[in-house]
Amino acid sequence: MTALVAPPMVRRPASAGIVIALASALAFASSGPVMKPLLEAGWSLGAALLLRMGGAAVLLSPWLIRAVVRNPRAFVRHTPLIVGFGLTAVAGCQLFYFSAMQRIPVGVALLIQYLAPVLLVLGVWLRTRRRPAAIVLVGTGVAMLGLLLVVDLTGATFDPLGVALALCAAVCAAAYFVIAERTGDTMPPLALAAGGLVVGTVLMAVLTATGALPFVAPAVTTGMLGLAVPWFASVAWVVVVATALGYALGVQAVPRIGSRLASFVGLTEVLFAVLFAWLLLGETPGLVQAAGGALILVGVVLVRLDSAPLTRGGGAPAGEAAIVPVVPAP
Repeated sequence: MTALVAPPMVRRPASAGIVIALASALAFASSGPVMKPLLEAGWSLGAALLLRMGGAAVLLSPWLIRAVVRNPRAFVRHTPLIVGFGLTAVAGCQLFYFSAMQRIPVGVALLIQYLAPVLLVLGVWLRTRRRPAAIVLVGTGVAMLGLLLVVDLTGATFDPLGVALALCAAVCAAAYFVIAERTGDTMPPLALAAGGLVVGTVLMAVLTATGALPFVAPAVTTGMLGLAVPWFASVAWVVVVATALGYALGVQAVPRIGSRLASFVGLTEVLFAVLFAWLLLGETPGLVQAAGGALILVGVVLVRLDSAPLTRGGGAPAGEAAIVPVVPAP
């Protein structure tokens, strides 16, 4: 009889996933400081978001087309997942956040939106009825305190509708991590990102075509780093780096390290945004913000040290190095 030999196992290090997640946060963080001068120069939010999503969708569309051609049945089966990703992780996050920002201070909107890691921890706690490890709870508290210090709440005012919109943005951000974690061989991460961007683009096109969101995109010149920057250069950066690259890296990082750890690493986006605002717009951060950034990093490390991370549908533990079997080709 032929002995049944288990296939060799290859360890996928979680440290690589953390690096990719940090790179994704860095890319996403550049969108605000680059888009802000455009909006102040007369661009409407509808025009900025439509070009941002549409351009990124075009750049990532080859991976979506490739996935459809290779396995059309899998694509049809995952269509609800793609639509959900587009409506929440792509369009919902941005629409709700920018709408909230128009009613409440930016710092408050950021603080509420980045409660997504807390929502994930609480959601699993309620679903499994198992209290998270003490180190996770401590890391969550430390990270949230750091976030509170990084954002500027000076003179903050609270508008009920604005807070509700920011909470919707937080839910959509949590959905981003949960849905991205479910990608696999039948739904490649880049195909999910491309499909979600296509869905978001269609939604924004409908909103601007119907007049729900105005489309105003004048040929303006903005100032960054003391230089005159044409509008198309700013749009190109937002499309290529802050959107296409950000989503492409993010959806590949989440399955590697799990939704919970990825959501805490995502908090560094706020810190990176402060640094970009300093470099591009001359908005110098204070010592309190620097201390807040250090606390965010401490919180991420504490969550990473948890020895009993979340599990992904009975598979490898999220946040730990995943064990992936290598099956020899026939």
